[in-house]
Amino acid sequence: MTRYKLVVEYAGTDFVGWQRQTNGPSVQEALEDAVKGFCGEITNVYGAGRTDSGVHALAQVAHVDIVRETTADTVRDALNAHLRQVPVSVLSAVVVPDAFHARFSAIGRVYRYRIVNRRSPPAIRHGQVWHVPVPLDTDAMNDAAQVLVGQHDFTTFRATLCQAKSPVKTLTSLQVVRRGDDISIHARARSFLHHQVRNIVGTLKLVGDGKWTRADVESALAARDRTKGGPTAPARGLYLTEVIYPDTIG
Repeated sequence: MTRYKLVVEYAGTDFVGWQRQTNGPSVQEALEDAVKGFCGEITNVYGAGRTDSGVHALAQVAHVDIVRETTADTVRDALNAHLRQVPVSVLSAVVVPDAFHARFSAIGRVYRYRIVNRRSPPAIRHGQVWHVPVPLDTDAMNDAAQVLVGQHDFTTFRATLCQAKSPVKTLTSLQVVRRGDDISIHARARSFLHHQVRNIVGTLKLVGDGKWTRADVESALAARDRTKGGPTAPARGLYLTEVIYPDTIG
């Protein structure tokens, strides 16, 4: 049996999320079905992050064990052949030690949230960004974002149904960048709470349109109360862009 590390890209619009569920198609299910189609094996594909319904990935990482003797390139190409009917693509497959685990070996995750900030709605990127028609002050948003960098109790930015044992997380970087009408919010941490990035984005949007100040974000964080935070930004603008591992395991 050989363990393969997969880097996977997908559009989350039509999926119920990464994790296999009974209420609709998932990315995990699509990959496990592709493995079965390739080699007839019933396997579990483990992902680095359990992205929600509608959330996309540019570089999700997963691992899978396959008994059949084959090559990593063949695994990549065969899985893609069986994924042709769904918006999922295996960008790479490499052999890794049995001790590698896509989720538990990761030491960092990077998310990007995309906003189109203009009066007219997007056509080409429909369903892939959050359209905000009112002007946003990205300098104020970025300044307020720095309040959240570091180790904090993020209860205010945690989904009420979050199952994490602790609300304490360390946000190592949070940057708001504008290029023309496009705004990107980049968040990096070892791990995130359920809806943490989307709740942060919804709060920073209030700062951007002048309804909140940096001090309001500080007060919301200190409150440790979800009802004191901003709204949850739509899933369609969120992308998992990178999963980071120690250099020793790639």
